[in-house]
Amino acid sequence: MTVESTAARKPRRSSGAGTKRASAKKTPQAPDEPQLVQLLTPEGERVTHPDYEIDLTADELRGLYRDMVLTRRFDAEATSLQRQGELGLWASLLGQEAAQIGSGRALRDDDYVFPTYREHGVAWCRGVDPTNLLGMFRGVNHGGWDPNSNNFHLYTIVIGSQTLHATGYAMGVAKDGADSAVIAYFGDGASSQGDVAESFTFSAVYNAPVVFFCQNNQWAISEPTEKQMRVPLYQRAQGFGFPGVRVDGNDVLACLAVTKSALERARRGEGPTLVEAFTYRMGAHTTTDDPTRYRADEEREAWKAKDPILRVRTYLENQGLADAAFFEETEAESEALGKRVREAVRSMPDPDTMAIFENVYADGHALVDEERAQFAAYRASFAEEGK
Repeated sequence: MTVESTAARKPRRSSGAGTKRASAKKTPQAPDEPQLVQLLTPEGERVTHPDYEIDLTADELRGLYRDMVLTRRFDAEATSLQRQGELGLWASLLGQEAAQIGSGRALRDDDYVFPTYREHGVAWCRGVDPTNLLGMFRGVNHGGWDPNSNNFHLYTIVIGSQTLHATGYAMGVAKDGADSAVIAYFGDGASSQGDVAESFTFSAVYNAPVVFFCQNNQWAISEPTEKQMRVPLYQRAQGFGFPGVRVDGNDVLACLAVTKSALERARRGEGPTLVEAFTYRMGAHTTTDDPTRYRADEEREAWKAKDPILRVRTYLENQGLADAAFFEETEAESEALGKRVREAVRSMPDPDTMAIFENVYADGHALVDEERAQFAAYRASFAEEGK
């Protein structure tokens, strides 16, 4: 199976330059549906929204497309590597590329990101090499990158806790007088955690420059959203005193425009914003999950028609903004990336199994020394049995 992609490159910053298309139509909205910001329909048609708009050059649009297909490519490679025993676990982002690339490209270099464990596309936007992500899931490192070099924090496995980290960091940014912003990523399931509610309270009271970006992919493992909440998720922000907005999470242009607006609002000192990216997790929660046990095939097929990459490609082709050579080049880069990632993972050295006892205490500790000796004896017992 061939998956389109591209070679890694340094993060870009959208200039917002370009020409607004006169043919853009107004987004239709049923009266009984929650308000959904959309700028590019599933059919690849450009539409407008009264509060959010963004004008991009042809090069920037092609860049967003390449970002998404690249992210999908190394995500697919990681899934294959896990199935072949090369990774211990993998959390796929399949179907959520637009939410991550759109929001990731809205960030400035001096903004700070607090991710969960699925923000592979945002990591790409921040210049984190995919092999560093895979090294963590292979168990050969504890993250693999310096958060301060990319303003991208290490992955957070504890559900929802990163929203508190982001809030505290944002409060510090405000006290320092900086004009940068902070963004915290989490899922619909994490929104039920107390940590998230606490972060909403503190960020609102202290007017922290933070954007809460929730990727509502419809399922908290096997728990559907209708069993998690009584109102649309973005409306929760009202109870804490700050605005919330629901955006089409499969529309990279809308995600870019909405996130950029929320970040600028935070920089102006107007406090937090909750962005709900309404999307869908096309694959399993992680590679230990079997979604066929709790999801209908018809539901997945319906969302497959809203594929975030296909709609951008359709738009590029219909508007004459990309030719066959561009897509062929992207495909070639995809194959090169897949090969590079696979070779890099397989060549990673095994970690030192005794390293877990190092750096626990600065000057050593009697209990740790005892545990180290016990573990060393346990390992040695296997060698003795093999004699």
